[in-house]
Order: sequence, then structure tokens, then C-alpha cells
Amino acid sequence: MKFLSLAPLALALVSLNGYAAQTVMDDQSELKIPAATSAKVEYFQAPAEHELPDNAFGKLVRQGHSLFVDTKRQAPAYVGNGLNCSNCHLDQGRLPNSAPLWGAYPMYPAYRKKNDKVNTFAERLQGCFEFSMNGKPPAADGPEISALSAYAYWLATKAPIGVELPGRGYPEVKQPAKGYDIAQGAQVYKAQCAVCHGDSGQGQKVGQDYVMPPLWGKDSYNWGAGMHRINTAASFIQYNMPLGKAQSLSDQQAWDVAAFINSHERPQDPRLIDGSVEKTRVKFHANDGVNLYGQTVDGVLIGQGIR
Repeated sequence: MKFLSLAPLALALVSLNGYAAQTVMDDQSELKIPAATSAKVEYFQAPAEHELPDNAFGKLVRQGHSLFVDTKRQAPAYVGNGLNCSNCHLDQGRLPNSAPLWGAYPMYPAYRKKNDKVNTFAERLQGCFEFSMNGKPPAADGPEISALSAYAYWLATKAPIGVELPGRGYPEVKQPAKGYDIAQGAQVYKAQCAVCHGDSGQGQKVGQDYVMPPLWGKDSYNWGAGMHRINTAASFIQYNMPLGKAQSLSDQQAWDVAAFINSHERPQDPRLIDGSVEKTRVKFHANDGVNLYGQTVDGVLIGQGIR
């Protein structure tokens, strides 16, 4: 098996079956030109595929890579929607500013406010399955977590332990002074996002497989996923979207379209308390960044979930 190599500035839209589509933007009137920087940021370089040894370790890493880019089909018992790990961690978990695995692995064990405990990297992966993948956590010592951990470890080869590397996570995009505007976000979505993700956020399929991920609805991330936070989604969007045109939207546009996307229903938070959106909002969402869970938008209670 060969790993795909996707240059960050020429990132194509690649499906798991080898299909590809180039993003074409028809309306560029709203795009900004990023300001020139005086110093080029040097990002950590993950090892190349040819450096992977041809032994048991190399085999496990390749299994982890396969799971990472083809999660839905490789681990169907643990995935409850239409997403793959690589939908939120672009270029197979290598791309800076897209929560690359090489920036995450060396930072664990770590305390997480989300579950108020020190998490191992295996537990962090389990959380991704439960929330982002709307599924069930594989066993921490099972083959899926072992393979994904090996892949992340290999990508982090020679990375310093416990050091916040440039490009780790999604760089913060602070909320604009005017806040966010869902109606304006709908316009940004129509102009910049619908070509890939569909007019109704439904994504695009080839056969039974999504080649463009759904952004809301039953096959998207659930209300417990980090991406349901408007601030997190805005950061991801600003630094990674539209594909091949990172940082072409203004901060205001990124926040507006993130709010629009996250004003739509999606699968319920699996931590739902006594069937109550209000109780769940108070316990898990009231202090979890900027989000719409349990809020009323245009007379509709957001967070009721969808199947």
C-alpha cells in the first residue's frame, strides 16, 4: 500500500476510492489576500513513507494509516456516521494547523477539561470515536487503537516531548468584535462551501462512501464533538478551508460560516442527561467555548439531536 502525498498548497479533494475533484470557486469577490509575513514559519517535518521499516512495526503503522484515512470502512463497528479521521486532520494527519498527529502524540498524557481527568493518547483517540465519529470507543488495548497510536507515534518521529510545536492544533481565531452572524454565514456557505459539501450540508458520495464529508445531519459529528464549538470550527475553517485556499476568508467570515454550520441539527451528545437538553447544556456545554447547544435560534431549540 502506498501512502498518498498531498502538498498543502495544492490539496485536492481525495476520496478513499481514488476519486478526486478539484475545488472550483466561482465567487471570489469576498476573498481576502493574506498579508505578507516577514518570517516564514518552520514546521516539524514528519518522516517520509520510504523511511518506514519493512517489519512488524512498519506493518502496524500502515494499518494505522489505513484506519486513519478509511475509518468508516476499516472500523465499521466503531463509526456511527460518514466521517473518517482524515476529514478533520488533513493530509493524512500531516498538515500543519490542521491538528496534525505529529503535534498531538508528544503532548500526552494530558489533562482534559472535557472529561476532567488526565487522558492517555489512547483515551484521546477513544473520545474521537465517541464524539467526532458518533460511534463507540474501541478498546484501549485493541487492534484499532494500537494501530492508530503506532501511526501517530511514527509521524511524530524525532518530535520533542511535551513541546507545543508550531502548527499544532487549529490556531485560535478570536471572535470578531461584532460576534457572529448566522445569516451572513449562510451566504458564505453558499459561495464557498456548498460546491463541496452540498446545499444542505449533506456532503457528496460515490457509491456508499462519502468523498466530501457531511457537515450536519445524521452522518456528521455529534453534539459532543469539539467541532460543534463555533470557535473551534472557525479556526479549522480559517486555516484549512476552502481546500487549497487556506486563510482566504476573513476572520468574520470564518466565524459566520462556522455558526451557520453549527446552527443545524446533528446526532445527539452521547452524554445526554435524563433525556434533557437543558441539563446536558448546563453540565457540558455552558462553559465549553462558543456553541449553540441548548440555545434557541429562530424559535427552534438547537441540540435535540437527529437520527
